[in-house]
Amino acid sequence: MHLDRRRFVTLLGVIALMPIAQTGFATPREVAMDTLLIDKPDGGVPNNRLPVLIYHRVIPPDIPDNAEYLEHLFRANGWPPQWRYPVYTFTHFHSNTPEVLGVYAGTAKLQLGGEHGNIIEVNVGDVLLLPAGIGHKQISADENFMLVGAYPPGIKADLCHDELPQLAARTKAVNAVPLPATDPVTGHSEGSMLVWHQK
Repeated sequence: MHLDRRRFVTLLGVIALMPIAQTGFATPREVAMDTLLIDKPDGGVPNNRLPVLIYHRVIPPDIPDNAEYLEHLFRANGWPPQWRYPVYTFTHFHSNTPEVLGVYAGTAKLQLGGEHGNIIEVNVGDVLLLPAGIGHKQISADENFMLVGAYPPGIKADLCHDELPQLAARTKAVNAVPLPATDPVTGHSEGSMLVWHQK
């Protein structure tokens, strides 16, 4: 059928109003979020003046593959996923980058901040955004517990242990880490774009 200009423009308008199925596609979302401030050193763990952000129920219901959903969400928001794994069972941190951890299976108890730090429980759909320098380790987990981990573009995370003689140098390194350009869950708005950039 031949379309004149007016019919073509009308058709475009109708198409623009049609709903597009979003099932299985990750998009930046506004989700419930808690903050946890761990700004004092613990042994050789520097921690950070920026709070940990804990997003809840990030994965929508009826998603066929939780891991792929989180990977797509992080990638779409400028945080290329780098691994699928649980959390190490020893205290460690990264002095050169923030890190995002998305729970796609199981449940676990994690300790944040060092050997005297807070213990929190994480479940499927929880996402933790850790500033550089925040100590973390796995205390316990069920057999299904798995995460997607990601960092800002072009970053290879270092692996630092709780070593008191290194605290001053690593604190200096942590303080020099730039703020990320986007939030891995919410994109260019909300989340760390508000909380971290206001600090």
